[in-house]
Amino acid sequence: MATQPTSLQPYTLQANEGQAVWYTTTRMTLKATGESTGGIISVVEALAAPDTAPPWHVHRYDDEMFYILEGSFLLKCGDDLFEGGPGTFVFLPRGIPHSFKVVSETPARFLVIGTPANMDQYFVAAGTPALEEGLRPQPIDFQQMAIIAAQYGMEILGPPPF
Repeated sequence: MATQPTSLQPYTLQANEGQAVWYTTTRMTLKATGESTGGIISVVEALAAPDTAPPWHVHRYDDEMFYILEGSFLLKCGDDLFEGGPGTFVFLPRGIPHSFKVVSETPARFLVIGTPANMDQYFVAAGTPALEEGLRPQPIDFQQMAIIAAQYGMEILGPPPF
């Protein structure tokens, strides 16, 4: 099988390595970006405070996946409601509104995977640089969040459904 030449380079990021931003009540650490994967996939490690619940929203151009490492979640996608804990994988297809809520009493840790890559840069644009470890809740300006989301093919539809 012939391989195609690529300008992509292999890389490794250890624990706590990668560009980090605070986004609402979550610390997002970029592990794979559109730039590092040629636009194929984005992988972001997230640490979210208890009761974190992003707005009800929809992605127009990318599919989103979650792999839960620690904590417990409720996830709603369209009319479907899922519960998940460590080891749970969730696929959220583009075009279907969704949200989640961290229901554990301790912070949750999970991977957010997007294909094609897009979400990594949304988190950077909508968040603020994380200059130290841990969580630091950021004020949420839903009007500004909606403007930035639209630039990345997402639409904020309303408050979380939980």
